[in-house]
Parts: sequence; structure tokens; C-alpha cells
Amino acid sequence: MMAASKPVESQSGSGFPRWQLALLVGTPIVLGVGAVYLWKRNKTKDTPGKSNGERTTPEGSANPVQGQGARCEQEDMSPLDRAQGAKNKGNKYFKAGKYEQAIQCYTEAIGLCPRDNQTDLSTFYQNRAAAYEQQMKWTEVVQDCTQAVVINPRYIKALFRRAKALERLDNKKECLEDVTAVCILEAFQNQQSMLLADKVLKLLGKEKAKDQYKNRDPLMPSPQFIKSYFSSFTDDIISQPLQKGEKKDEDKDNEGEAAEVTESSGYLKAKQYMEEENYDKIISECTKEVESGGKYTAEALLLRATFYLLIGNATGAQPDLDRVINMEDANVKLRANALIKRGSMYMQQQQPMMSTQDFNMAAEIDTRNADVYHHRGQLKILLDQVEEAVRDFDECILLRPDSALAQAQKGFALYRQAYTGNSQSQVQTAMDGFEDIIRRFPKCAEGYALYAQALTDQQQFGKADHMYNKCIYLEPDNATTYVHKGLLQLQWKQDLDRGLDFISRAIEIDNKCDFAYETMGTIEVQRGNLEKAIDMFNKAINLAKSEMEMAHLYSLCDAAYAQTEVARKYGLKPPTL
Repeated sequence: MMAASKPVESQSGSGFPRWQLALLVGTPIVLGVGAVYLWKRNKTKDTPGKSNGERTTPEGSANPVQGQGARCEQEDMSPLDRAQGAKNKGNKYFKAGKYEQAIQCYTEAIGLCPRDNQTDLSTFYQNRAAAYEQQMKWTEVVQDCTQAVVINPRYIKALFRRAKALERLDNKKECLEDVTAVCILEAFQNQQSMLLADKVLKLLGKEKAKDQYKNRDPLMPSPQFIKSYFSSFTDDIISQPLQKGEKKDEDKDNEGEAAEVTESSGYLKAKQYMEEENYDKIISECTKEVESGGKYTAEALLLRATFYLLIGNATGAQPDLDRVINMEDANVKLRANALIKRGSMYMQQQQPMMSTQDFNMAAEIDTRNADVYHHRGQLKILLDQVEEAVRDFDECILLRPDSALAQAQKGFALYRQAYTGNSQSQVQTAMDGFEDIIRRFPKCAEGYALYAQALTDQQQFGKADHMYNKCIYLEPDNATTYVHKGLLQLQWKQDLDRGLDFISRAIEIDNKCDFAYETMGTIEVQRGNLEKAIDMFNKAINLAKSEMEMAHLYSLCDAAYAQTEVARKYGLKPPTL
């Protein structure tokens, strides 16, 4: 687990933290499919456009018929035939890049078309919107697409064109509703519409999180989360138990000295509160130590910064971390730990270069600090630099051969490398490696959890379930294990009720487990219970530990809300479980 990040148990089945998975949605890999779709779409007869992005000579006469204002009607034809003729002329003007003349023809077609020919009328409005789109007249595009959709509420081309125009007009909410309708109508098969939905959701999520996160009330995570966080450090002075002589002042030989320590050392009080799991008092006691200029100022700054990070207050944490890092006379372990935590904070803020710099600096000033290599290995995994991650885990293991956590995470890194490389022999080697890890470290819950994720990938569901049972036996209060076990029931047996029972159990164990609320919300979306899903996402939002995580959760919530609006307006619902 990287400092200031989620414990590894909170990761998804892919091994990425949830915020990283959110970043991966809509990556450029899907653009190839989108480009093919776009090329095919531009070949259709009724949609004015340019094949392959080039102007082509329209079918029929070499040039559009010229006349007063490009009028196209013929006296001996029915109104509908004359309207179709006007549309056809408009298409030719469109292909020739003469959009104003095309608009005149489409306008004429709209005027000529009998009102009871609804399908044709909606097409004429949509075609005129396409011409306005070429002129970047976004308001007119929206108006004409709206007319087309009023007539034909499931008109995909009009809905998608309106969505794109609404995006240009910075109307993200209505844009999202339109593109959501398109995605449902296309059964989520069109990469182009899914990319737009993903883009708008991310923008909406970032906007909302930016305002909400800075005004949120700080929330201390559960004791289980805090203990899991600190367990990922072995060279961290501030997380070590109090020394024998520090625990109780009455143990001191000199009572006067003891009284002096009691009055001046807020840091020692904070450490005592840590042992008692009385976490809410730690920041204030550290502040007393810092303001009094006590001998534990550096330790107090680092401990205060750590708890600022835990409650999601990176703004408060950074000045403290900066001070410790710049204290050249401070214990090198303190400075290295501060660099690890600031580097992890930068990674959460999507600043990978600054994060890498901090980890590298930590390795330079404290070359034999196992924590540096352990957490830098996690950073490398997030950056998809798996070979470098394995080297860092090896260095950590060399320094601390008994580090079960590093062994387990190295095993998972090797598995991911083999899995993404489509090497079945290497996958099997990695799976054998997991067997060796759980044999050598039978009390490391992390080893079983990561092995279970790999087994799930390999569809060895029964064995994965057994590994999660081992985790629960070792750590019965770890809520995230119950969430993963619940998800496994859905994937393995399609047992929705049993899956939800496990996730509900996770919430009973830890009512601050945002992963459980997010997962339950996602399942409720798939069940079609959108109002309940929104409620679950809002609970997760209130527990978000970073602005990035909050943005991702708002995106999920907005997606669910958009589906409720689409269902209300158009009667459209995606398939449900």
C-alpha cells in the first residue's frame, strides 16, 4: 500500500486502486474502433457528410441545380416528393461544402413536408442540424436536433449531434443525458459515444469535487484502515510503540523531570493516544509540540502531516512534510518517511513526475530504507513500469527478507506482467510463486488477497473463494475482503443476494468503508435501482479521502442520475441483472 493511498486490499480485481481504474476508462486504445465506426457512419445515405474526411462529387448532376436561393421544388410532384427532392439537393450542397445553400434546401424540405410524415420531417431537421454543425452554430444545432427528437425520441443521430453541440455550449448535464440515451440505444457498443460520455462524466466529477472537497468536514477513517496504513511501514519512527520509559510519566526516576515532560511533550501524548486508538486527539497534541518548539518537533510535524493525509487534508499536510524534508539535521528516517508520504500524495494528485522525484530523493538520502523501495515499487506499478517495480520489491526484500507484504506485492507484479504479456507459461510461474508465498508466510492476509485476485482473473473461482476465506480468518475485521468476496459471488455464481450480503457485512464491520458503498452503488445501477445507487454513491462521496477519489465517485453518481433522467424522458433503461 502506498502511503496516503488506499490499502492494497481496497484495490479492484485488476490490482489498480479504484482512482487509477477511473483514469483508465476511455483510454486511446478504443480510438481505433471509434475511427472505424465514424468512417462507416459517414457512408450512410441519409446522413450528409464527407467520406474519409474528403469532399466528393455528389451522385446525380455534377453540380447542384442553381436557382433562386437554391429552390428545389418541382410543380408536378406531391409535397412529400418535393420535400425529398429538396433534401436530396441539400445533401449535394452539403457534400460540396456549400452549407448555407444546403440549409436553405433543408429548410424548404421542412416547410414542404406534410406534418403526418413524421420520420421524414425528423430527418430533415437532423440534416439541417448537421449543416449548422459545420458552421459551428451550436445553438441552432441544438434547436433543430430538439425538433427531430420531439418527433422521434429514439433518433440516435439527432441525440448524439445534440450531445456534441451541448458539450460545445458547456451544458454538461444535458449533454450527459443525451449521450447516455445514445449509449443505451446502441447497447454500449459505440466507442465514440462512450468516449464522449466518459469525457463529460470526468469533467462533471472534477468540477463538483473541486468545490465540495475543500469545504468538506474532515473525517477520520476507521481504526482498521489506520492500522492497515501504518502496517505498510517498517522504518517509520512515528508509528513505532512508545519506548519503555515514555509510556507513563510516573515510571520516570525524577518526578520533576516527569512533570516537565508531561507539560511540554504533546508528541508523547499523541503517541499514547495512537496506542489507545484515540486518533481524533493526535493532531491537536502534535500542534502543541510544534508550537512549543519541543525536542520532538520534527516527529510531531510528520505525525500531524500523516493524520492530515489520513483525513484527506493534503493542503494541511504538505507544509509539515516540506518542513521535515528540509530539516537537514533531523533523523534521516523521518525525512525519508516524509518524502515517501509526499510522493504518494503527489501521485494521488496526478503528478507522477514530482512523485518519482520524491521517491528517488528518499532512496538517495536513506539507501537502506526498505519502505522507500516498497512504496516506490507500488508507484512503478501504477505507472505500468512493472519491471522496475519488481526490482524495487527485490531491493526491499533484500533489506528485509521477512517482509511478507513486499513478497506478496512482488508476486502480484510478476503476475500482472505475465497476464498483460499473454504468456500462459509465465502466468503459471507467477501462480506457483503465489503458492510459495502463502506457504512461507501463512499469516500474511495480503498474500491470500492478491492471490485471490489473480485466481479470479484466471476464473479459478472456487480457489479464489478459499483464499478470501483465509483472509477473513486472519483479519475478520477487514471490510474490503468481504466486498471482494461479495463481488466474487456475482462473477462466479451470479448470486446477487449472497454477493450483497457480503457487502452489507462489510458495512456492518466498517461503516466508513467507501469501497463497500461504491460497490453496492454500482451493483444497484446494474439492478436498475438507480435511486438506491445514487444514495450509496453519495455515502461514498462523503467518505472520499482525496479530491481525485471524490471526482470519480461524483462521476458514478452523475452517470446513475443521467440514467434516471433518460428513463423518465424516453422510457429507456439499460439491461439489468
